[in-house]
Amino acid sequence: MIEKAALIGLGALGILFGERIKINMENKIRNGAFRVIADGERIGRYTSQGIYSNGSLCDFEYMEPQEKGFTADLILVGVKEKGLDSAIESIENFVGPHTLIISMLNGISSEEKIGERYGMDRVIPCVAQGMDACRHGNRLEFHNTGVLVIGDWDSEEPSDKVKRVTEFFDACEVPYEVDCRMNRKLWNKFMLNVGVNQVVGYYEGDYSTVQNPGEARDMMIAAMEEVKTISEHAGINLTGDDVDYWMPVLGSLNPAGKPSLRQDLEAGRETEVELFAGTVIKLGREYGVGTPVNDELYRRIREIENSFKK
Repeated sequence: MIEKAALIGLGALGILFGERIKINMENKIRNGAFRVIADGERIGRYTSQGIYSNGSLCDFEYMEPQEKGFTADLILVGVKEKGLDSAIESIENFVGPHTLIISMLNGISSEEKIGERYGMDRVIPCVAQGMDACRHGNRLEFHNTGVLVIGDWDSEEPSDKVKRVTEFFDACEVPYEVDCRMNRKLWNKFMLNVGVNQVVGYYEGDYSTVQNPGEARDMMIAAMEEVKTISEHAGINLTGDDVDYWMPVLGSLNPAGKPSLRQDLEAGRETEVELFAGTVIKLGREYGVGTPVNDELYRRIREIENSFKK
């Protein structure tokens, strides 16, 4: 049973699901059962400015990485890729013999990095999908909560570890789905991110940019097709049906919403283009697959990023 939980990373997903977990853990388990891990500088900023979700103040309880005495049954990692190495170090004091770890990061590599440090047996693979959250400073706004898809890498039935998490999510009213082929699911979501995140950023638009037929939507699908082709060489074997699966999901999002990469560009921050197009280009070279669409996306997004430095 999961009785204590922690979160590191108060980005969009961290706030979105962290608030829900905190409220329900306090109501159904006990006060202090959920903590947010952050360094002293961030804690000072969070407490002085507040963190808001759809206008409501999130009254999180914080702890610094060096603190001891709180062993979490579950740790959720919600940082960006560039903060993952630091987050892996920061959670060390809160990992006990039975701690499970969920990474909510984009991409296809964070679980492996966490597993290298703490053991893959602790890692519950996860994909976040269907949310349209936008964070502006210390305020998060969203229409669709979306779901966390969790499961085992490749199994017939959910393992006891996954069942521990689903019971916890049920208690905390966290929307979720279970997929027992998470290796394939991670690639599938990666394919979507490569298309949607980057193309909306490329066109400096919002979800409506790719929800309607046209040049941008065609580019999004072409970028996804490059991932699909690479997946065949990697033994994952995504299909056209996988590409089609995401179209109604994309259509359900708030048209005025924006994916994380676009939000980063608007804020003048470094993006996850290396995680998306950078990974596709690298794998394309490894497998001898051409990636002209992702080459162009990488070029343009880096160009926009470089303009921030002038």
